Amino acid sequence: MDGMTNLIELKGIGEKTAAAFARMGVRNVDSLISMYPRYYLTYDDPVSVGDLEIGQRASVLLRIDSEVHIRYAKRMKIVTCLGKDGTGIVSLTWFNMPYLKKQLHRGRDYVFTGTPVFKNGRLCMEHPEISEPEDYKEKQETLQPVYPLTTGLTNKQVSKAVAQAKDYILKIPEYLPEQIMEKYRPMDYGQALWNIHFPESKNTLIQAKKRLIFDEFFVFISAMHMLSDDREEKSSYPISDCPQAEKLIRSLPYELTGAQKRALAEMKHDLSSGKIMNRLVQGDVGSGKTILAVILLLMCAEAGYQGVLMAPTEVLANQHYETFQELLSPYGVRIVLLTGSTKAREKREIYEKMKSHQADIIIGTHALIQEKAEYDQLALVITDEQHRFGVRQRESLSLKGDKPHVLVMSATPIPRTLAIILYGDLDVSLIDEVPANRLPIKNCVVNTSYRPTAYRFIEKQVREGRQAYVICPMVEESEAMEGENVIQYAAMLRNHLPPSIRVECLHGRMKAKEKQQIMDDFADGKIQVLVSTTVVEVGVNVPNATVMMVENAERFGLAQLHQLRGRVGRGEHQSYCIFMTGSKKKETMKRLEVLNRSNDGFYIANEDLKLRGPGDFFGVRQSGMMDFILADVYNDADIMKQAADAVKELEEEGFDFSAIKNSRLEKQISLAHNL
Repeated sequence: MDGMTNLIELKGIGEKTAAAFARMGVRNVDSLISMYPRYYLTYDDPVSVGDLEIGQRASVLLRIDSEVHIRYAKRMKIVTCLGKDGTGIVSLTWFNMPYLKKQLHRGRDYVFTGTPVFKNGRLCMEHPEISEPEDYKEKQETLQPVYPLTTGLTNKQVSKAVAQAKDYILKIPEYLPEQIMEKYRPMDYGQALWNIHFPESKNTLIQAKKRLIFDEFFVFISAMHMLSDDREEKSSYPISDCPQAEKLIRSLPYELTGAQKRALAEMKHDLSSGKIMNRLVQGDVGSGKTILAVILLLMCAEAGYQGVLMAPTEVLANQHYETFQELLSPYGVRIVLLTGSTKAREKREIYEKMKSHQADIIIGTHALIQEKAEYDQLALVITDEQHRFGVRQRESLSLKGDKPHVLVMSATPIPRTLAIILYGDLDVSLIDEVPANRLPIKNCVVNTSYRPTAYRFIEKQVREGRQAYVICPMVEESEAMEGENVIQYAAMLRNHLPPSIRVECLHGRMKAKEKQQIMDDFADGKIQVLVSTTVVEVGVNVPNATVMMVENAERFGLAQLHQLRGRVGRGEHQSYCIFMTGSKKKETMKRLEVLNRSNDGFYIANEDLKLRGPGDFFGVRQSGMMDFILADVYNDADIMKQAADAVKELEEEGFDFSAIKNSRLEKQISLAHNL
């Protein structure tokens, strides 16, 4: 067996199972072992009934305090009983497990592990695991991996398939240089890869994750440093200020902020300096980065060159295209839109226009870097929300031209200390002001008991002509994770709101055309309430939306919550953000209160860095920024610093990073990004 062995060759994997794996982008052993567990089921010390939290998996030691009953409903045998301790009672239910009537005995103690819910006025656990107290102590030493799944694929099938690759995994050669291994003493690469799937203990899992997180940062920073070699090279494309750009600025219905003017001056200097521009523009949500891209691309077109703007989603690319058309139509600039869902015939026409320079500005998604996309004098490459693209993708776009100027725009607030490491190849411009006409967003952090009040508030806003977002962290119901899911939530919300209010849902698994239609209808006011996953996080602009309600807010990183909040407050009306949490933990409330206190993304990013600490190595990594698999620039800032130091040491020794860049490791990271 090797990394290219097809999954169909593994024991227990037939055509149907292989097809299910393929839907997740997993076709061979390398992609299989890159499919890391989403989290691990752990068995912590039992808590009392009084300390149980709704929706939070826990174990509780209970004495059976009633007869064990069996009732029949819809061909199901439902087993029920009551369990209690000194602080309360829990109603326990199992489905189609009639043998439990003989296994559970009134007056005996058992440990029950499950997710408490509140039903019919009482605390319940449905289908909890049952352990004898002595057996539970043994369970506390184990960790059970839980994988991302799709229809037709079970956790057991994934686990069995990975187990068959043990010999291959443990023989994967170590790629880190000897002096780095000696200095930082990380776990061996093959051992780390095996223990991420089958950890021997909590400590080995921590060490394995630390090693693989180090790898992700090391490869990323190495690639960044390789890109930085171009920084001092002379540019073939001098771009100077032009009268049209000044005219565009004067025609705007607002004046640029001081920060926008400062960033624009820095970029104009770069473009006319005779050297290649490599610059990051960091600006908080709503700070006005897009207009700067419009101005620069107009300058590029007027100089006789081509420029591109690459967006991470089709929704955002379409939005940019409309903005550019509206602002630049008076100047005769030829703009085209190229995305994955552009029809084949239209694509051929656009490719021809790009190649023959009948298009001055090309806006699109990953389609811009496909093999068929050829340019004529590509002088300026702008990527929006660059952390959504891998370093290789950014490099691929640059290679479409003869070393063009590069501008990266990001609304993700990264503390400056981390930005210096992550964007070591770029100069940084900071837009730290928001337009004066923006009303500050009013925030509140509330528990789930506030939900009916929130629905009434959303209804009131809609009656006044406004619109609302509701964000949920999941797409479909999952047995392994609790959370408000988008599809069911939208159906439930339709029942709560009057029929005159149109409620629709949006999530990442929808087809691009379907997503675009939903967003178009929302932007046109045909949809009043949009229930969505974080697919709306980046760049979506609907000025009439005034309410952002985030369910299970504790599941997101503060930086991402701030990004979501940035979807409202973009128009003339007062906007509101409601962060709903089911957690009673003091640490959770302390984190969310940071959002309550401030609308400043950079302040929030720094507070997040202070508050998040070492992270939870056994749970789901908080939704956050940068498309790493395991690594998180906040939780793992110390490991990132180590990786940056290691890269610097090797760079000073003249180490050849291209060997790492082309290694199996980078392929693995790319594969996992698609999961």
